[in-house]
Amino acid sequence: MNLIMTNETTNETTNEATNEAANGPETANSEKMTEENWNELIRAVHHNGMVALKMKFENVESQILNLAAYGPIFVYHVHNEANEVYSCGFFLRELIARFQSGNDPSLWMSSFFYELMKTEGGKPLPDLPANEEGAKKVVDTVLVPQLLEAIREEFAPQELHAGLAFNEEHGPVFEAGFREITDGPNVCAVPLHMLLTHLQLNRDPSELIIQGLYNIRKQHGLE
Repeated sequence: MNLIMTNETTNETTNEATNEAANGPETANSEKMTEENWNELIRAVHHNGMVALKMKFENVESQILNLAAYGPIFVYHVHNEANEVYSCGFFLRELIARFQSGNDPSLWMSSFFYELMKTEGGKPLPDLPANEEGAKKVVDTVLVPQLLEAIREEFAPQELHAGLAFNEEHGPVFEAGFREITDGPNVCAVPLHMLLTHLQLNRDPSELIIQGLYNIRKQHGLE
């Protein structure tokens, strides 16, 4: 995969995407929370997720993972009538935002599972790469091709440049931009570790890039 850069690179989209998914202490102002209150918050979010999904599916199981970079991850496993398992993970920040939005969170959460259920036979979480070489293989053979296909399909016939790059603050990133935009913010860049995390949670990593590209077009009055 070639490394393609544009003349004007911005970290704005990178930072927005990072903050959107990350679950550091600032997520729930946990630096001012006791351990008991923090644990109560986790239990409440986990419970609300179960309640939301059980409004749409009969057989739901769950687990809570803790990732150093993102904090608590809420993984839900939905069984269909054939007892095939479909799994999807959610970040603390986004679940809190959904539960506080006033909208029905069951519609949003269940939409991920309805999409996963288009795959016959079930779709559990993929196995984690065993080592750095394994992670590199996933990036080269799964992640990058999936991102390229999704963004080109979304924005056809617009000409896009996209590829792997290195950001001084965030390290390896996948970035994309429009060839027609040459001035001002014109690159959407998301850290590879975040895209890989979404992939491993059965979330579509291309959504992060696509949203960033729409934001760029909006900034330039193209939408």
